[in-house]
Amino acid sequence: MTDDTADPGDPTSAPAADAVPLLSQDFTEATVTALRHVLHAHVTALGLTGDDGYDFVLAVHELVTNAVRHGGGQGRLELRRQQDVLICEVVDQGQSPANLPVRLSEVNTAGGRGLWLAHQLAGGLILTRRPDGVTATVTVCLESATADSAVTPGRAGRPDGLAQDQPG
Repeated sequence: MTDDTADPGDPTSAPAADAVPLLSQDFTEATVTALRHVLHAHVTALGLTGDDGYDFVLAVHELVTNAVRHGGGQGRLELRRQQDVLICEVVDQGQSPANLPVRLSEVNTAGGRGLWLAHQLAGGLILTRRPDGVTATVTVCLESATADSAVTPGRAGRPDGLAQDQPG
């Protein structure tokens, strides 16, 4: 039986025929920093620069470090472009709790902010629990981000609560 309810325009559904693979790399704790630099180079080459590029790379970095800390110590990053949307999936093999908290933890609690940060920094965050782990997907619209460096539509704003400088 097939599922015909999937939206073919949804960039987070199964990779579409027009999706262009950009990066596919396994990672461990030892390779997290190098992966961040490689991701930054790919994102910059696509024209996603400034705060928008930094925010997207930071969102992915939070997901990668979560995979290392809570998802079995390793994972896989898949970056692709579908039309004007940049999609990054971070896949781990860890056992996830029943609820994956996407909330800001108490100020006196160390850690626990990775998913919340990724959600705030990216254009979208989807968590998919699988029998063998979790896939976290973040997206950003390249066209909107490069056309207007103000707050990207669909993004909740900066997590520090500060407005970005506006020209003029």
